Amino acid sequence: MKKIITEKTTPQQPKMQPEIGGKKCVEIWSAQCGECFKWRIIPSEDEYEEIRSKFIEDPFVCSKKAGVCCNDGADIEYDKSRTWVIDKPNTPKTPAGFKRRMVMRGCESRIDCYYKTPNGKKQLRSPTDVSNFLTSYPEYNINGHISLQHFSFNAPKIMQDTLPPTSAAAAPKD
Repeated sequence: MKKIITEKTTPQQPKMQPEIGGKKCVEIWSAQCGECFKWRIIPSEDEYEEIRSKFIEDPFVCSKKAGVCCNDGADIEYDKSRTWVIDKPNTPKTPAGFKRRMVMRGCESRIDCYYKTPNGKKQLRSPTDVSNFLTSYPEYNINGHISLQHFSFNAPKIMQDTLPPTSAAAAPKD
């Protein structure tokens, strides 16, 4: 598949699958090896975020996954069995207590990024929301270690060739 090779600069790739209410959310986290280009499943969102946040200065390779090397088969294949999205490398790791959520819109043309707050009272959908939350709830920003730089609302790129044929976003444009 050509895109795997041409997308070497953005190799982290969560996959999107249906969730409750028909919305699509990330189901599997993976990273592409910078040497053999095979996809490796990353067991947790936290581990995935750690890899993604340092990807440019410390690229992912198979040997970083315990008991795995480039000679082993891929953990998962890039195919149309699920919708794939590519996250930007060096997106900051989500601060402790917050959860970054990515939800695909119903038309499957775009992904919305937001953060769930540690107290569960609010979803932060913009830098202004983050700033207002940190001002209103200083107890979640102990010693001022959390700033707007720790949050990214940049949406991952939807890989159009993996969208279901019934998707409005996958339909050819006239």
